[in-house]
Amino acid sequence: FIGAGKMAAALAAGLIRAGFTTADRMIGSDVTAEAREHFTKTSGARTTTSNIEAAKEGEIIVLAVKPHHLKHVLTELNHHLTAQHLIVSIAAGVSIDSMCSVLGHNRRIVRVMPNTPCLVGESASAYCVGGTATPADGELIAALLSSVGVALPVAEHLIDAVTGLSGSGPAYVFLMIEALSDGGVRVGLPRDVATRLAAQTLLGAAKMVLDTHQHPGVLKDAVASPGGTTIAGLHVLEAGKLRGTLIDAVVAATHRARELG
Repeated sequence: FIGAGKMAAALAAGLIRAGFTTADRMIGSDVTAEAREHFTKTSGARTTTSNIEAAKEGEIIVLAVKPHHLKHVLTELNHHLTAQHLIVSIAAGVSIDSMCSVLGHNRRIVRVMPNTPCLVGESASAYCVGGTATPADGELIAALLSSVGVALPVAEHLIDAVTGLSGSGPAYVFLMIEALSDGGVRVGLPRDVATRLAAQTLLGAAKMVLDTHQHPGVLKDAVASPGGTTIAGLHVLEAGKLRGTLIDAVVAATHRARELG
């Protein structure tokens, strides 16, 4: 892992937890001591301050640095990368062509957008294969990502949209859980009870969507009895423009990903 921040640590730990690899087969590099300490604490893997050292030891190179640092990192690593290296970028907004312009067009590159629930085996990830990466490379990355959640292949021009939806999405959901918990506390529930109920409610609702394959609107309508409590609550959410606000959040994050690139 080139860059050992929170996303890198979550992915590393998730892969170990899933049995995809072991800590002794991983290394993370970062200039920040705090990031290195968190990476090791989370995954058990060792770290270094040298990107070159990490790249020399790895076969799969995960680029997990900030987008504005990526060009510098690629320039630094260029002469240390070989045809044996599979390069996996999780940098938001940076296209495969942009990476090839620094590394050359003979590199095996896969662009990936995971999210932090990979730490608990429930990531929603998307990926696309580029450069001289082979179908086998794509299958390897699909297996890697599938070991920590769901992995979907997409065209590269859709990766920024994935960033806006599922890449940033956990933060939207955490905010919803916190708000629902606050609501529970407002009407008298203890904080721990309210938070547990809120989190389990979102988890259960999401599982119903995935397992039943029914449209979310159909499942929503099944909960909302005529004149009942749920429709009263839904009325307030519609009046507060929750639906439109969430759409706007995805659009804003997608646009920001493109700006970062």
